[in-house]
Amino acid sequence: AGLAAARLTFERLDPMMRFQTDIQDGDRIEAGRAFAEIQGPTRSILTGERTALNFLRHLSGVATLTDEYVRAVAGTGVRIVDTRKTTPGFRILEKGAVRAGGGANHRFGLYDMVLIKDNHITVAGSITAAVNRCRDLMAEQNMDLKIEVEAETFDQVREAIELVVDRIMLDNMSLGEMRTAVAQVRRETSELGHIELEASGAVTLDRIRDIAETGVDLISIGALTHSAPALDISLEIT
Repeated sequence: AGLAAARLTFERLDPMMRFQTDIQDGDRIEAGRAFAEIQGPTRSILTGERTALNFLRHLSGVATLTDEYVRAVAGTGVRIVDTRKTTPGFRILEKGAVRAGGGANHRFGLYDMVLIKDNHITVAGSITAAVNRCRDLMAEQNMDLKIEVEAETFDQVREAIELVVDRIMLDNMSLGEMRTAVAQVRRETSELGHIELEASGAVTLDRIRDIAETGVDLISIGALTHSAPALDISLEIT
């Protein structure tokens, strides 16, 4: 991931530069393979080298880590999604890298989905008060956004069900708690339509398969963007 950013680094730096590659974002490559060739003045190559490599190393690291999580839940139907825990100024690039790795994007910003978290619930007084306030505001402004609610307890899950929200985030629950919550939601919403269930918090590669098998629809992982190790990519002049 990050080929377009690397190409633009060189081409904006010097119009004499030529960046050629036979792959695209999302392709799997073997270690040791040369996947791009840059032609142009040596000074321009060396000037743009580190910036281009920073893009490629970081974004390819995001894509590679995402791919590991996606392969770990293969066959379960669960979607692996990112969060807004991104590097300032890099969100569109990092979320693109997640998609290159086979993941999906959660909301991009505060404007494309309502996510009611613990602080909102505390300030509003309850999940019900927070959801109703949001619905009133959206009605006033003629907006139609999905509403997701973070739930840490079964009582909060039940409250969210009664409000018929679009998605419930099961935050930092144990595997047993998640299975119980999933069964509760599926049982109580059979006539209301599907409410999506998202697992979040303490998600690691060694337990993600177990999380996926609880029956949730998607798993959000902040580490995809904020903790992905950079891929080892270098530039060699020949």
